[in-house]
Amino acid sequence: MPIPYDVPAPILIDTLAQYLKNNVDEVVPPPWSSFVKTGSHVERRPQNPDWWFTRCASLLRKIYIKGPIGVAHLRAQYGGRKDGGAKPEHARMGGGAIIRKALQQLETAGLVESSRNEGRVVTKEGRQLLDSLSTEIKEKLEKKHAKQKK
Repeated sequence: MPIPYDVPAPILIDTLAQYLKNNVDEVVPPPWSSFVKTGSHVERRPQNPDWWFTRCASLLRKIYIKGPIGVAHLRAQYGGRKDGGAKPEHARMGGGAIIRKALQQLETAGLVESSRNEGRVVTKEGRQLLDSLSTEIKEKLEKKHAKQKK
């Protein structure tokens, strides 16, 4: 059975974001999500109106692969380089409130749980969701590209 390691990340994240948007009522963009930047290293807010679902899907996949993982490590993962103009660039962390709120919503949905002083891990339901979506994606890719079959 294919797992999230076996399918391309962008396809899995897009599919999972659509699933979260349509089927999981607990994952809802907060009222401030239309005004906020995703970190101090970016200049503008996200252009995609459904960016909240994409971020939640990306967080769920990242916790599946790297978990248990905490908010500080996730902030570093979603950070970037701050352009200082003539000054040298420096690394900046991603927005912590976005990550914390998204993780709280995923916990309420039962897809992620907190592990004692280690960070967050994916629950059995979250693992089943990611595995089933990975299986569907793998089957679609194999039908589309017969050479990818192992």
